[in-house]
Amino acid sequence: MGKTKELSQDLRDRIVDLHKSGMGYKNISKLLDIKVTTIGAIVRKFKKYNMTINRPRSGAPQKISPCGVAMIMRTVRNRPATTQQELVNDLQAAGTKVTRKTIGNTLCRNGLKSCSARKVPLLKKAHVEARLRYANDHLKDAQSDWEKVLWSDETKIELFGLNSTRHVWRKKNAAYDPRNTVPTVKHGGGNIMFSGCFSAKGTGLLHRITGKMDGAMYRAVLRDNLLPSARKLKMGRGWVFQHDNDPKHTAKATKEWLKKNHIKVMEWPSQSPDLNPIENLRRELKVRVAKRQPTNLNDLERICKEEWAKIPPDMCANLVVNYNKRLTAVLANNGFATKY
Repeated sequence: MGKTKELSQDLRDRIVDLHKSGMGYKNISKLLDIKVTTIGAIVRKFKKYNMTINRPRSGAPQKISPCGVAMIMRTVRNRPATTQQELVNDLQAAGTKVTRKTIGNTLCRNGLKSCSARKVPLLKKAHVEARLRYANDHLKDAQSDWEKVLWSDETKIELFGLNSTRHVWRKKNAAYDPRNTVPTVKHGGGNIMFSGCFSAKGTGLLHRITGKMDGAMYRAVLRDNLLPSARKLKMGRGWVFQHDNDPKHTAKATKEWLKKNHIKVMEWPSQSPDLNPIENLRRELKVRVAKRQPTNLNDLERICKEEWAKIPPDMCANLVVNYNKRLTAVLANNGFATKY
């Protein structure tokens, strides 16, 4: 049986007035077309509390005491990876028996929700200190200084790398219709390593790396890709080259090559991909390539180079213009990983 509609305040007051005038429950019921039991309940409530409005309802008492809530919040604040079952066990040991759902509801009421932990590079104390030092040293750099930087990195792009994220419109029982599925192969169907760079003026050249890269190959990439890219982007005098602290990059022979070619290198904190804006372009490239759906590695190489060249200069410029936000985020998070 469905819940009956609550009587209005005016109607409840009229029932009480009719009863005060001497009319009985049955006569009031016939006059107003309301059940006798309802009439009686309203009159009895008036006699007991001298009111017809609804009194505040207390609801079911909370199973977890304020002290228990404080204990739960303290536990998840110190150990965010604590499971609901572990919290149930902690409360049970303290004499309170609750379910995991009650724990989840309690955490939600206190502003917490269960989320997947973000994967970030492992940062040791030395890494954190280096990141803070880098952020403090460059926080007040002018935008024109960042426009002189040529950012670089290597990236691996798989043949079927991002296809698993594709969405389709389908009916409920058509999940395995071939048109609604994404074929997958082990290890992404093969991959290609690329070396790329960009500045505020746009993207440089994208160079395919064949085989395992060592120091000699990296220097060849710098010769065949970095220098032509700097000329293509018209970097001019005084430009600065950014690369990470991979052993190939910091090898003595590589440093000597860079010095011989009069290339100034930016000091870089290790384990800091979030400080390199080329990571955003790498993601953009993978999304663009996935939409083209290459079928073999030769196709993949051609499409990657085409899509890399199509990335608009405005996107590159925007990443450089907003670079100081990354530094501010590092300082705000005490040197640890940021959303970038």
